[in-house]
Amino acid sequence: MNLSAQQKIRLGTCAWSFEEWRGSFYPADLPPSRWLEFYSRYFPAVEIDSTFYKTPAEATIRRWIESTPASFRFACKLPREITHDRLLRECTAELTAFLRALEPFASKLHVVLIQLPPSFAPKPGRPLLRAFLAQLPRDFRFAIEFRHAGWHRPQHINLLQKHRVCWVWADTSPLNERNLAPFEFLPTTTDFVYLRLLGDYSTKYDPEGQHLHRYGKLLWKREAALESWALKIERHLGETRSIWGFVNNHFEGFSPETCQRLAHRLGFELPLPSAEETASANPGQLDLFAGKDAPD
Repeated sequence: MNLSAQQKIRLGTCAWSFEEWRGSFYPADLPPSRWLEFYSRYFPAVEIDSTFYKTPAEATIRRWIESTPASFRFACKLPREITHDRLLRECTAELTAFLRALEPFASKLHVVLIQLPPSFAPKPGRPLLRAFLAQLPRDFRFAIEFRHAGWHRPQHINLLQKHRVCWVWADTSPLNERNLAPFEFLPTTTDFVYLRLLGDYSTKYDPEGQHLHRYGKLLWKREAALESWALKIERHLGETRSIWGFVNNHFEGFSPETCQRLAHRLGFELPLPSAEETASANPGQLDLFAGKDAPD
């Protein structure tokens, strides 16, 4: 892959604050307040999960901005109050307040993710979605993830194209299908692609709600799926402005390494911290990166 094609692709993880990554990605004694700073030396982007639960304070956003290089980019989820509680109904005030809170992000915020619940079906959801999309401001970019198969129809592709909203490609394949290529309904509705490798959520909790795994290393490999996604990304590189790919721990057990494995299939290297770096942290270690605008 040539450099110009590689520069179109930004890979990152779904969130960065995982205690299980201590000693496997983060240096063992690096305080959590510096995790994003460390993360941004290896990845060019991250998807913020916490905005799904709570609108961030301005001071928090400022800290995220100041902790990351100038070229680093964020995506963030729309609050669940809008997508899951109100189901896009009568939420103009909540949407306006949330987007206003994001204004300090300025150029570092690439896209706002609208993650809809599996229960949100075209009937009765279609008129709600149509009204919601019509009120979205043009000074933000949006991507929408449908989790109900009823949305996989041409008229819904046309609706998203009309409003310049990206159709999210999401892989939630069951673990017992990890050696199969992912399902093929993958429309492009804007000038960028937004891919989420989410994995099988049944691997996350047992029936009592307890965590089943610690996500600090690869637990299972989805070789066929990664190869399939790499081919899809390569196929769309020439016709799209950028491709954003975010990986969840549940996809293979350790999202930083999944990103690295996908990058390798795409023909470029995505170095991760060495064992020496993760074993301990020199308090001045991150100062070595001062002034760098992008990971090597």
